[in-house]
Amino acid sequence: MQVKIDTKEKFHVITILDPKITANMTAEMEKSLSALLQKEVKNVVLNLNSVTEIDVESAESLVKIQQSFYENNASFVICGIQPAIEEFLDNEQLLEMLSATPTESEAWDIVQMEEIERELLDDDDPAFNA
Repeated sequence: MQVKIDTKEKFHVITILDPKITANMTAEMEKSLSALLQKEVKNVVLNLNSVTEIDVESAESLVKIQQSFYENNASFVICGIQPAIEEFLDNEQLLEMLSATPTESEAWDIVQMEEIERELLDDDDPAFNA
């Protein structure tokens, strides 16, 4: 699987360069991405701009990966979903389960908002816990 990784202050942008995502690729991706959950910067923006084909098993794997990130207090936002894939995901009733945005910039915004939300919820200030 060909990917480009760009690490920012609060998240990694992972751009898949292959036009097709297969089950083998998502298994490899799941292993690589779960390792990020142990790092200081563990939020991920997955850019699918170049992807034109995905199967159900791979799409379901993306949902599981995203759930794993949220269970570990990390964000996982997908952006750049092509219209044909968006329609496919919608037909499979998977689109509504994904945190997805049209653009990478919007995905960054979601990650940053979720990071702020986690900081506020984790605040040990007694005034907030009263």
